[in-house]
Amino acid sequence: MPAVTPRIPAPSSHPGAGSRTAHRAAPFALHASILAALLAASSAPTPFYPHYQDHWQLSALTVTVIFAAYSLTLLLALLTTGGLSDHLGRRPVLVGALLLEAASMVLLASADGAGALVTARILQGAATGAATSAAGAALLDLQDPLRPGRSALANSIAPVAGMAIGVLASTLLVRFAPAPTVTVYVLLAVLFAAQAIAVTFTAGTARLHAGVLRSLRPHLAVPPSARSALLGVGTAVVAVWALGGFYSSLGPALVHLAAPGASQAAGGVVFFVLTAAATITVWTVRCVAPRAAAISGCLALIPSAVLSLLGLHGAGLPAVQGGAVLAGVAFGAVSQGALRMTLTSLDEQDRAATLAAYYVLSYLSMSLPALAAGAATQHFGLDTTAHAYTTAAALLAVAALAALARSGRGAAPGAHSDLP
Repeated sequence: MPAVTPRIPAPSSHPGAGSRTAHRAAPFALHASILAALLAASSAPTPFYPHYQDHWQLSALTVTVIFAAYSLTLLLALLTTGGLSDHLGRRPVLVGALLLEAASMVLLASADGAGALVTARILQGAATGAATSAAGAALLDLQDPLRPGRSALANSIAPVAGMAIGVLASTLLVRFAPAPTVTVYVLLAVLFAAQAIAVTFTAGTARLHAGVLRSLRPHLAVPPSARSALLGVGTAVVAVWALGGFYSSLGPALVHLAAPGASQAAGGVVFFVLTAAATITVWTVRCVAPRAAAISGCLALIPSAVLSLLGLHGAGLPAVQGGAVLAGVAFGAVSQGALRMTLTSLDEQDRAATLAAYYVLSYLSMSLPALAAGAATQHFGLDTTAHAYTTAAALLAVAALAALARSGRGAAPGAHSDLP
């Protein structure tokens, strides 16, 4: 697949270039923190699932329904509001979405059963879907000509770092806080309200375009340059996000199946291990050619699946944790490669919509297989489901390697060096 060398403006010799760069720093950091906080909130419930199951007698299927309610609503929001900020502006979309996110945190803090959790997660999915594409597009708007790869790196690293922070904070609160299922959500609600206020003081970063109402019709809009890249790396994205969804929804149950004596906190730690490894990997491969990064991620996914299965055959918790580490390496490498391949040389009016399309593919890959796994667990048990799921993820990784090799044969020499 031919990649496109980005247009990198020459460093400006204008005396105001340094001040313009400094002027970008604060809003850039704010929008990166918004992405991180949104994904922290998405992973925060993971360590609480065993608690919810014990207190409300929830089945594995109910847990995955709660998980899928968030993901599927987020998908609908991406399909309808994903490109809204290209027409209405980043600031109003973000302020509204962040306030809705804060409201969903209040509902999660006061939840008293599965129905309340599903309602709160639906609101959270709607808010996150609207906010992620707007915040990610704002990062692209704030690209520093002197640091051309920074926006793509921030779009890659902020979400996985946020998920790691969210699951770690929840895991620690489970261990040490008197009311963990309230405290974490109250803190997040305050954070989102503060971010909404901060966004109101930022300058607009996008030129507005007509067609606001038309943009709300469910659709995916990807320009040809990004479309070919997304098709080439799409199977790899499906593989790593599907495995991430399995660890996010059923990871705690998998830990307790492999190590029945493990503490409740150990169930949350396994997803933290995955997301922490993903964060480190995104940073590590930032200067690697994007296609090579995606290929290395697919190669890491295969032994990850093997280790996870060994954990169920006597190797115990160390094997499951090792599988989670390699799953995180796969997730980080593929995400970094895919985003850099997809976001290269996007025009301003295509940024939010293209990011929305990427997240639609990602969250479909995360939610639908996880929901199917929850249903399969009811009928066949977690052991059989885990075997089938991880084997399918490994086969997807093999198919992704073939797709990347096939598309890479037509790539132009030097087309991948989009980071200094």
